[in-house]
Amino acid sequence: MAEDRIAPIIVKKIKKTSGGHHGGAWKIAYADFVTAMMAFFLLMWLLGSTSKAQKEGIAEYFKTPLKVAMMGGPAVGVTDSLLKNTGGKDITKKQGQVKPVEGPPGKQKKVTIEDAKDALRKAEQAKLEDLKQKIEQTIDQSETLKKFKSQLMLDITPEGLRVQILDEQNRPMFESSKAELQPYAREILHEIGKMLNGVQNKISLSGHTDAAPYPNGEKGYSNWELSSDRANSSRRELIAGGMDESKLLRVVGLASAQLYDKDNPFNPTNRRISLVVMNKQAEEEALKDAETEKAELMGNVGSGSIAGQE
Repeated sequence: MAEDRIAPIIVKKIKKTSGGHHGGAWKIAYADFVTAMMAFFLLMWLLGSTSKAQKEGIAEYFKTPLKVAMMGGPAVGVTDSLLKNTGGKDITKKQGQVKPVEGPPGKQKKVTIEDAKDALRKAEQAKLEDLKQKIEQTIDQSETLKKFKSQLMLDITPEGLRVQILDEQNRPMFESSKAELQPYAREILHEIGKMLNGVQNKISLSGHTDAAPYPNGEKGYSNWELSSDRANSSRRELIAGGMDESKLLRVVGLASAQLYDKDNPFNPTNRRISLVVMNKQAEEEALKDAETEKAELMGNVGSGSIAGQE
């Protein structure tokens, strides 16, 4: 019976395991981590070394890569790219690489306050030159003014654009030794008042006489008073012609202190009315002088009051 027994079959299964220094899966994971870190630090370095315009250009590329590829310049964010707006608070403003200026590389031209003031002066000078040409064209085209062209003088002075109306031997602006304007002089001032009303600048007005002493001037009324009265008569006619009174900053009488013909103090052309379209600097100086005079006047009034109380 014992011989008839079937011998049991024994199957041995061997489980293989990786362990110790024979395993390499962790090395692959570590290499991936190092690669990712290297890419991250490379990205940080690139972001730190690029300009704001280049960053915006890169961002724009990833938004519309085909458009940038077809229309962009030779480099991302360059100033000559056809993509005009590269971002910023105001989409009308353009930002890009700064184009190099002439001179040693790496140096940019510094714009000083004096440079800015000089640029403003040149721009203002150009505007006054343009205004001078327009007034001259108006005189040539106006039937009223064209007849008196020989008595109208225009020039650019340090104070601004000067328009002068001169007397002629047989055509005086005022009655002799008086401040009453002749009819033709009123017409001229009316036309000039209309022209100057469209100018933003302030106006300075001065009256002038020749060197001939005023008759009976020893009694107190002299060429100084006469020139002041003539300046104010002219002021009234300019306003009557349509000029805004607030445009007048200064009205003075200068008698014969500033002669037109210095070689001949008695020349009729020395009798004139002068209007100056003041530039910014002259306007500021006139306002400063007015403030100084006002302060001195107030100081004198205050001193007089105190003296009276004492």
